[in-house]
Amino acid sequence: MTIRKLLALGVALGVFTATCPVQGATPESPAVPAVPAPATLKSLLAQLPDADFATKGDIVNGLVAEGSPAARNTLAAMLDGELYYRSSDRLVVSAGEADKLLTATDISTGKSIGAVAMSDLTSIGVNNQLRKVLRGALAGLDLANPDVAVRFAAVHEVMRTIDAESVAMLRARLGAEKDEAVRAQIIDALAINDLADADAAKRLAAIEELRGSLNSEVYNRLAPMVVVGKDGSFSEPDPAVRFAAQEALTTIGHWRTFYGVIETMFFGLSLGSVLMLAGIGLAITFGVMGVINMAHGELMMIGAYCVYVVQQLMPNNIGSSILVAIPVAFVIAGLVGVMIERGIVRYLYGRPLETLLATFGVSLILQQLVRDVFSPNNRPVETPSWMAGSLRFNDVLSLTYSRLYIVLFAAIVFVLLLLVLKRTRLGLHVRAVSQNRAMARAMGIKTDWVDALTFGLGSGIAGVAGVALSQLTNVGPNLGQNYIVDSFMVVVFGGVGSLWGTQISGLSLGVANKLLEPVAGAVLAKILVLVALILFIQRKPRGLFPQRGRAAEG
Repeated sequence: MTIRKLLALGVALGVFTATCPVQGATPESPAVPAVPAPATLKSLLAQLPDADFATKGDIVNGLVAEGSPAARNTLAAMLDGELYYRSSDRLVVSAGEADKLLTATDISTGKSIGAVAMSDLTSIGVNNQLRKVLRGALAGLDLANPDVAVRFAAVHEVMRTIDAESVAMLRARLGAEKDEAVRAQIIDALAINDLADADAAKRLAAIEELRGSLNSEVYNRLAPMVVVGKDGSFSEPDPAVRFAAQEALTTIGHWRTFYGVIETMFFGLSLGSVLMLAGIGLAITFGVMGVINMAHGELMMIGAYCVYVVQQLMPNNIGSSILVAIPVAFVIAGLVGVMIERGIVRYLYGRPLETLLATFGVSLILQQLVRDVFSPNNRPVETPSWMAGSLRFNDVLSLTYSRLYIVLFAAIVFVLLLLVLKRTRLGLHVRAVSQNRAMARAMGIKTDWVDALTFGLGSGIAGVAGVALSQLTNVGPNLGQNYIVDSFMVVVFGGVGSLWGTQISGLSLGVANKLLEPVAGAVLAKILVLVALILFIQRKPRGLFPQRGRAAEG
């Protein structure tokens, strides 16, 4: 057989094979090509060390499709420039700087691998185009997150750099979103995008949609529309759109001011709660014994350091450590107060100037003692997780949980102290001694021990105030000095020995300070409050709620 005939036979067999159906197959069911399985996280990470920027974009898409929390962490670390691979085994890790070493974490498992030398790690670089892809990928993952707070934050982030791709993403998400707050945020974001539309009617409709929004990004986008340029022209050419933008800004401005005042008053209320706690112990000792205790601030400092010590002893239970620190601070500060009263103050009754100088010396001794034991540096005190974060009402008003808990804590302490003074035998003796010491002694009350216990009670309350202060300010040797003058102001304004007066004066002074600070500044606001207090004392020397009884009359 010739070569030509063999070729012809081969062609014929090929055509026959191609046109004849295989057994079990039908012409209506053509062979379906195999779908490649989705890449695993491990295989995607293995490609990163050697990938160029184009391939990294494909890997990013693969990580989005993979969708695990580890994939999301990988994208976030890459965007932040914290993604590396280890030279020895090409393990992909995320790392943050710690001195000259990098604290590395296996990105696939989330487990720490300890400190690694910078020379052993190679950064997985990104360029501007890849950063844009990463932002979009993270936004897409976060928009589908089951956590409402994560979705809300994702929309807010997209709103800042909105473009055509993010608009399409938001429109697709709007139909599936069930949470009203997130839906409102998406609608605002889409309306912000329409503010840049060439059609004036769309811009006008977008302004109407945004009129009641308190989102800061909305305000920032509307404000330039009414600004006059250097040449006298407006950035927004259409007068109707410009007028609508100005009206919307006015409405938004009024609501922002309203909620800003509420937030300022809340800050004043929290400051007033601290002032009340700081002054209430001083009101007890000053009212019963007439002692000007200049070491009262240092007793608050001791309470704050009790929080630090308890947290050092309970490093794995920070959440409950603050609750343990409250009774510890009360007992420790109370015992120190009793020692001060028994060792120094009881020899100086009836001599207020000497008690002032003696307790001032005690305050210096306590400050130096703390410096020797804990060093002059401020000590770090952690905020428990249940006190972190804030209660969000809208885009303008949010109240921090730490301050809310302090207000609640101050109210509880006040109520408990009222119960002690009104419902216990100690409270009866304290009230008797404060009203008429000589008659109380004649009735068989041991006034010396009442003085000691009263001083200890007031000191314990100061320690509890230090616990609250530890969550608001630095814990250091000078902590008490910042509040001793305010404590005396609270006591004098409210009325010496009056708990209700101390509460009202503390809250009033705190709110007044915070309302004046935005207008006059922190220092001038305190001066104005002090001047107003001096003028008030000129009219009512005994304060809002003057003490009653023969001792007060004398």
